[in-house]
Amino acid sequence: MDTILVPPWLESVLNTSFFNVCLIHGDAARSECNMFCLDCNCDAFCFYCRSSRHKDHQVIQIRRSSYHDVVRVAEIQKVLNISGVQTYVINSARVLFLNERPQPKSGKGVIHICEICGRSLLDPFRFCSLGCKLVRIKRNGDASFGLDDRNNAMAMEGGSRQQEEKLREGSQQDMYPGTHLPPTSNARRRKGIPHRAPFGS
Repeated sequence: MDTILVPPWLESVLNTSFFNVCLIHGDAARSECNMFCLDCNCDAFCFYCRSSRHKDHQVIQIRRSSYHDVVRVAEIQKVLNISGVQTYVINSARVLFLNERPQPKSGKGVIHICEICGRSLLDPFRFCSLGCKLVRIKRNGDASFGLDDRNNAMAMEGGSRQQEEKLREGSQQDMYPGTHLPPTSNARRRKGIPHRAPFGS
């Protein structure tokens, strides 16, 4: 098997500090270093550095959400198997977080949590970020970033999601066996005729 579980550039991306001002183009309008070249696998750079030094290279753009680094799913899924990582819609674009985010202890009723950091998740995913998936691969090797494994993982994920939806439907039906909710009505009934309080003299 020649499948690469972790591409050589991934750890560099996760450990890079983004959004610093570019040393070369610091006076320009778009001088924040929010891009990373997968071919060069070096430091972050700005919009102007891309056009001059990384023109025909594979480049991803890092964005910010609540002071945390995110990447668009449309960009990263071309080069990385992101199955198992929770995605979010922010500013009408689907994104995922690069690294884990600190969170207070998960409260009661939380169904889905990250296997590594315990962060509560919205959907039945395994990880909250690419960083947590990387930790799992290093520990157990039971996940992969290789694109060859993507179809199998997505098929399994889709199956587990369908199973979960069926279980949810079943549990809701079992919760109230034999009870029928009354039909909802928009009109409210009054108990008799309303009377005004007498005016005080």
